[in-house]
Amino acid sequence: MAEEDPAKIAAQLVELKVEHRDLDEAIARLAATIESDELAIKRLKKRKLKIKDMISTLESRLIPDLDA
Repeated sequence: MAEEDPAKIAAQLVELKVEHRDLDEAIARLAATIESDELAIKRLKKRKLKIKDMISTLESRLIPDLDA
């Protein structure tokens, strides 16, 4: 497996964390409205969860493998 550039992974992490935070704020704003669109909220939450999984995957790739 090719060696990955930690700087690229870190940059991706920053982008994903910003998007995750933005989605959190968008969900809160949408949920606060009287006529909240439940389907839109569910879609945003699903996207937010997918981003969280991507963040976890990238963070685990930054941890060096140690031979036991």
